[in-house]
Amino acid sequence: MTAATVHPTAEIERGVEIGTGAAIWSHVHVRGPARIGDDCIVGEKSYIAYGVTVGDRVKINAFVYVCTGVAIEDGVMVGAATVFTNDRYPRATTPDLDGLLASGPGEATQHTVVREGASIGARCVIGGDLEIGRFAMVGMGSTVTRSVPPFHLVVGSPAVSIACVCRCGEPFLRFAGAAAPDACAAECPRCARRYRVEAGTVSELGGAA
Repeated sequence: MTAATVHPTAEIERGVEIGTGAAIWSHVHVRGPARIGDDCIVGEKSYIAYGVTVGDRVKINAFVYVCTGVAIEDGVMVGAATVFTNDRYPRATTPDLDGLLASGPGEATQHTVVREGASIGARCVIGGDLEIGRFAMVGMGSTVTRSVPPFHLVVGSPAVSIACVCRCGEPFLRFAGAAAPDACAAECPRCARRYRVEAGTVSELGGAA
């Protein structure tokens, strides 16, 4: 097993668990407790809050902000400058402005899960209380305000589905501004993996034909 590599400028707080083979680059800040799995990459100047869990073989690019309440499963890619959020109606303090600053998780803290194999493009904003499904893809600069189904490609602000994507990342079914078809079979043009789509739900039909 290969030990984790942590750049000397990174700030790793007590209670952080870093898996074997992980690489933590310059000026990263990880608050404890948190977990970063095996063979991960965390790009420079990224921030990972306490309570966050990151699976194995996850790539988090530079300048990413991962707040409390986020769980990232295996094989996920998070593009540069992506921001996760966890509070729908945030305030700095109490309504009369004489209370303590609001800091740390509470009843209003929302949770987000990024499922295995998903990809999030650069400069996205990810809302709270949602799920990004397995092998889904979020186009660069999108604002995600609701859950993304597995194998769907979403773009825009707010993000909407425009296609279904293969495990390899290639779109295999485009909606052209309409809803996903009620029922059809499709094959990836790049790797020939086969899928079934019913009412927008994507099912894998096994390997390449």
